[in-house]
Amino acid sequence: MAEPDRPQSPFAASIDFSARPPLRALAPEEIEQLLAAHRLYIKMDRAVLRGADLRRAHLQRANLIGAVLERARLDNADLSAARLSGASLVSASLENARLAHAEMEFALMVKAVLRGASLSGADMSGAILDGAVLTRAELRSVNLRGAGLRDARLDEADLRDARLGGAFLVGASLRGADLRGAYLRLARLDGADLSGANLDGAEGLTRAQLDRAHGISGMTLPEGLTRSEDDKG
Repeated sequence: MAEPDRPQSPFAASIDFSARPPLRALAPEEIEQLLAAHRLYIKMDRAVLRGADLRRAHLQRANLIGAVLERARLDNADLSAARLSGASLVSASLENARLAHAEMEFALMVKAVLRGASLSGADMSGAILDGAVLTRAELRSVNLRGAGLRDARLDEADLRDARLGGAFLVGASLRGADLRGAYLRLARLDGADLSGANLDGAEGLTRAQLDRAHGISGMTLPEGLTRSEDDKG
């Protein structure tokens, strides 16, 4: 049976933001104290960290649900298994950050820079990554069901076994991307550049989806799916 193609809700049913304390801004000194005390999982949910410099920070399993991290600098930070559901990372920089198995459902990541980031196994269902840069990012087995990736750059990204059912990849660049075994049922590929992409073993992909994409002559297609006459030769 095919998996559902749309995320069910913005947040898990157990999360009740109405019961949370009001948003509060953290001073740089307080951030340093929290980092030193390893109490991030208690203190940083819904924190306002707009523009914060957290490069190379150790934030494994940190609770950052609903946090405001717009324009924050998280390059080379370790956010493995962190909880970022509903967080705002608009225009944040996460180059080479480690986000393996992070919970990022419905995160706002418009124009975020995740070049070379490791996101394998992360749950990014319903996340908004329009205009984001994910060039050469590690996205193996990531859950991107229903995610917005309009005009995103995913050139040479590793998307093997990624779940992209119902994702919006309109205008996205996937040049040289590895999509082997990816699940693409109902994914919108209108105007997407798939030059040199490897789609061997991709599931749920149709001829109609490919007809709306660009640069598909150099692709490796799943068995049984052929190019249209216009793409041959």
